[in-house]
Amino acid sequence: MVSPSGTSRSGLNSPSTSLTSSSSGGRYSQLELDTSASNSQGRGGSEVIMPKKKWQVFPGRIHFYCDGRIVMARQKGVFYLTLFLLVVTITLFFAFDSPYLARKLSAAIPVVGAVMFLFTMAALLRCSFSDPGIIPRATADEAADLERQIEVPNPDNPTYRPPPRVREVNINGQPIKLKYCYTCKIFRPPRASHCSLCDNCVENFDHHCPWVGNCVGKRNYRYFYLFIVSTCVLSIYVFACNITTIVLLSNDQGGFLEAIKKTPARYPFPFYLTPIASIIEALICFISIWSVLGLAGFHTYLVASSQTTNEDIKGTWSSKRSQDNFNPYSFGSIVTNCCAVLCGSFYPSVIDSRGYAVPETQVIPQPPRPSNPYPSPLPPTPTHPYPRQAPPQQPYNATSVVATYPPSNMNSH
Repeated sequence: MVSPSGTSRSGLNSPSTSLTSSSSGGRYSQLELDTSASNSQGRGGSEVIMPKKKWQVFPGRIHFYCDGRIVMARQKGVFYLTLFLLVVTITLFFAFDSPYLARKLSAAIPVVGAVMFLFTMAALLRCSFSDPGIIPRATADEAADLERQIEVPNPDNPTYRPPPRVREVNINGQPIKLKYCYTCKIFRPPRASHCSLCDNCVENFDHHCPWVGNCVGKRNYRYFYLFIVSTCVLSIYVFACNITTIVLLSNDQGGFLEAIKKTPARYPFPFYLTPIASIIEALICFISIWSVLGLAGFHTYLVASSQTTNEDIKGTWSSKRSQDNFNPYSFGSIVTNCCAVLCGSFYPSVIDSRGYAVPETQVIPQPPRPSNPYPSPLPPTPTHPYPRQAPPQQPYNATSVVATYPPSNMNSH
């Protein structure tokens, strides 16, 4: 099910065949074709070669799961830590705080917490498992065509330097330079950048986030923003419930230390509560609030100004570069910019990870074909000397026709 992209296997057995395409920046460096015993016998006993899918031979340092439906980076350790912190915190909340607060205050407290947790997990998984906007690499023909368009160095002049590989486009009156990617062999679209960790160009590249285990770009930035905002709100909600639980238990038992002594942690949780679990939750939520709250505020500013993290760090639209420099992607309104990010159209993936990989150069030996594959058992018909005239008909001879019948038939008539 899982296949690291960009890797090729060596030492294949005889039932497997490898076809290597051109190495000059092709989209797929190697295509592996497998034949198994179950599908190798076609009509007439001939072998049927089944090609690999694109996600199995896709270049770059990314992993695909569920037949190419899930895309993630190779470094997923911090992503698992994110899941662990969320699940542990909400488990302690439902085990200790929710039953006590539901009896003391309102039964809606655990319901609200469950809805917020499900929304946060849905946003996290959608951001982590989605294609961030990976741009396919150029094929060998496309790369060769770009090389022909770029000016070649002058061998007669030793001091000659080739021009920089950039192009310039105009967007809403603002000139923007398109840089050439030497890895993907393409001129990157505006706002795109090459991720050094995933080794792929990503449209509207924001940054590579290890907490979600994926790049954040054109197709998953919306879910990333919803994840950090919902995580911040969930942390504040759980933290407030923890403080409320500790205060109520302390008032019931005559003090905080008395509450710890008189309510030991025993199983089952709903009947034997302890503020120690609430303290642990409060510490996790307190740290999360200060870290995620600042991140959510920063990305709220980026959404309102229609920028990316990459552009803000580099100061791409800063007026310090030029007095005429401005952001051509801003709509001029904070509400419109927010609606464009959160309520805009959903962009389809352009990598077609579930499609079948077609090699750029595929040479399969074919058996020699006979000159006449369907020989006729009859001798060839001679050409009539007069093709436009009807052939002469033989005269009717009744004697010869009657003579062909046997005498017995003649007597019967």
